[in-house]
Amino acid sequence: MVAIDIDDTALSERLSASLADTPGLRIVQRGEPADVMVVGAIEPAPASDYNEATLTPRELEVLALMAEGASNKTIARRLGISVHTAKFHVGSLLDKLDATGRTDAVAQAVRQGVIHL
Repeated sequence: MVAIDIDDTALSERLSASLADTPGLRIVQRGEPADVMVVGAIEPAPASDYNEATLTPRELEVLALMAEGASNKTIARRLGISVHTAKFHVGSLLDKLDATGRTDAVAQAVRQGVIHL
């Protein structure tokens, strides 16, 4: 169960819509208990915190598929790579985006303007 608490209504709705069809994931309403909460930044992250050039073209492809809710297996199949390699790219993205999980990585990427939903 995921709660989304982002002041930007349009961004919150796009993120909810993109995650809505993810198997095993349920977006909860405000006030409901959740396992994970995606929150908006109080202030935008300084530009020095992230440099888009640090993501490889393959990581950007993996990130786009993660934003669609694709599993590692699906990412591997769609990109013609092994599941192990897909997991490696996901882990690298989590590190580079300083994210706590896949949903947080997508939210961070959206917030930083790396991807647009």
